[in-house]
Amino acid sequence: MDTCASAPFDHAKADVILRSADGVDFRVFKLFLSLASPFFETMFDLPQAPDGSSDQEMKDGLAVIAVSEDSKTLDLFLKFCYPSTLAEDPSLEDLTDILSVLAAAKKYSLDLIERKVSQALVNPKVLETESLRCFAIARNARLKHETITAARYSLRQPLVPTWFAEIELITASDFLSLLTYHKNCGIAAQLSTKGDFKWITDHYGTHSSCTWLFGPWYDGNCRCGQSPDKKLYLWNAGPVTWWVTYMEEMSELLMDRPSGDLV
Repeated sequence: MDTCASAPFDHAKADVILRSADGVDFRVFKLFLSLASPFFETMFDLPQAPDGSSDQEMKDGLAVIAVSEDSKTLDLFLKFCYPSTLAEDPSLEDLTDILSVLAAAKKYSLDLIERKVSQALVNPKVLETESLRCFAIARNARLKHETITAARYSLRQPLVPTWFAEIELITASDFLSLLTYHKNCGIAAQLSTKGDFKWITDHYGTHSSCTWLFGPWYDGNCRCGQSPDKKLYLWNAGPVTWWVTYMEEMSELLMDRPSGDLV
């Protein structure tokens, strides 16, 4: 038996019923859906067959339109269609919900809703833990800004990730592009730890402005506690050993996760 959706999709004065794939009836207003979607506007403007002359299912005097979305997805995207006084826009933090609602928004030409849902893909709270899933969903939907943002957040993850379901949404070429971007960023990040110390020399100007880097015994002659590795020299002087060790360790880590959050 079909069940009825909860408010606001149970209104007695609704003029059409959308039935979800799992058999839940949503009593909705054609006007709200038509204003939100040209797809629904066109569908509702089609000439209707005279009563009794078609196989259109009816319930309580209303046409029943079956849709392929499940009740959870239907509830979410219909709330985006309704005025805020009747239904607040739902909070989307579950990527499975985002994916299904985004697909529905594209299917029904809900451009404004698509933009709102896309914003959930660049939510830092989601990106910090699910950047690769966000990348796959955004790339599949051809959302340029969201794809780039997710790719940048993915730099916080290892170069070769573990398997995730949404990887099936993108092509091998898409994934290779992401891995290449990750690798190139790692190489660039490594340069700052392997001899290209312009970021230090430009900031401090002279070695006397950063004596912490050369140790308390440095006077131009005594080099106690300093590294003999000339590849890491600054102003022709060796920095302290602990700093050299730190930079070498960071070099390896940055190749795998080239993110400022790492250091």
